[in-house]
Amino acid sequence: MEVQRSSNGLFLSQRQYMIDILERAGMAACKPCSTPVDLNPKLSADGDPVADPTDFRSLAGALQYLTFTRPDIAYAVQQVCLHMHDPREPHLSALKRILRYISGTLHMGLHVRPCAQDNLVVYSDADWAGCPDTRRSTSVYAVFFGDNLVSWSSKRQPTVSRSSAKAEYRAVANAVAEATWIRQLLTELHAPLGKTTLVYCDNVSAIYMSSNPVQHQRTKHVEIDLHFVRERVAIGDVRVLHVPTTSQFADVFTKGLPSSVFTEFRSSLNVRPSEASTTGAC
Repeated sequence: MEVQRSSNGLFLSQRQYMIDILERAGMAACKPCSTPVDLNPKLSADGDPVADPTDFRSLAGALQYLTFTRPDIAYAVQQVCLHMHDPREPHLSALKRILRYISGTLHMGLHVRPCAQDNLVVYSDADWAGCPDTRRSTSVYAVFFGDNLVSWSSKRQPTVSRSSAKAEYRAVANAVAEATWIRQLLTELHAPLGKTTLVYCDNVSAIYMSSNPVQHQRTKHVEIDLHFVRERVAIGDVRVLHVPTTSQFADVFTKGLPSSVFTEFRSSLNVRPSEASTTGAC
């Protein structure tokens, strides 16, 4: 990882690591693409087996470490890694698309800037029954401390959710757990947060369940261990609020987006070109 310091903060990148991955894959001179994943349905287990599964697993594993500074590829990498045990040709094509996207964005990284705000804001989302093979959902969250993205995740849920509300509530629970850990960490560092953490979700039912105990009684299929969200809300650490889909930045971790929307959300995650690469631009 490379760190560049400037008057505007820090720029975190893995440019040399990206170049090494492209050279290892023989795609150093490949044609770039604008997004790391297309708009087609999710990858399934169908297709012909790849000729060299070991090489596929090596590249997919290397891409996981790249998500440390490139949250914009987290969803695409997660989808590819789900099939590392039995890679097929469509999975290899998806991996090559990620590499083509990286080839065109070598100059990008994660910006961390000084910020006077000390509030913690979380965007939570879920892709209900998105896996075509298991019908498991994908839980995602993006945690901002002030204006800076400090934590993110795109992970398939361990069990099948029978409703979209349940899938979304699981995602909210994961997001609240991460926010609770960060709040506790800041307290141990003698910098406790004085403001309530805001968790944004675009599912109204999940929001009702987080704050209405009567609604909990009507939703017996939601596991008890997820109800700690209600406790966090009750003591004032967390508020779960609605966010429109057009402002749901966590969507970039759940599915392929059109190029214009993806570019906008990528910028909102503070994944941008380095200041050195934009110097002198018109």
